[in-house]
Amino acid sequence: MQKGIMRKRRGTPLSEYGRQLQQKQDLRSQYNLAENQLKNYVQETLGEAGKGDPQELFLQKLEGRLDNVVFRAGFAPSRKQARQMVSHGHFLVNGRKVDVPSFQVKKGDVISPRPSSRERTLFKNAQLSLKKYEAPSWLQLDKEKLEIAVQQLPTLAEAAPSVEIPLIFEFYSR
Repeated sequence: MQKGIMRKRRGTPLSEYGRQLQQKQDLRSQYNLAENQLKNYVQETLGEAGKGDPQELFLQKLEGRLDNVVFRAGFAPSRKQARQMVSHGHFLVNGRKVDVPSFQVKKGDVISPRPSSRERTLFKNAQLSLKKYEAPSWLQLDKEKLEIAVQQLPTLAEAAPSVEIPLIFEFYSR
């Protein structure tokens, strides 16, 4: 639990609401989400109360987004660029073109660039940077074929969130 987060100007500690808002905004910014997208993910997760640890389920929803998987696999240097690459239709999921960044991947899905996209400078540069890159353990990256296989969705420890998820749940529970 973070203590003593201070306001920038006055040096006074943030209120509980202020801390919740700050954590929510940090997560939105980190995953490049719209307000309604984040709100929907929180509501879906809290609605699935009996299916496991809510924090882990929530992070699996965020990490399982196609744009995030492309970023985690090292195809893009930022989530914003990964989102743009997906939006422009450069990726296939199990052989089918997907251009929706929020598409949820599942265990066993195979993600690869479209054959026509592989010749672009974007992917040639990515292939060079992938040589030194180590993908997270929940993804299997074939650097030669430029294929990502989803082995499983990440655990809370593997995702290592930089925010306090319970504060985000509290924010949306108001």
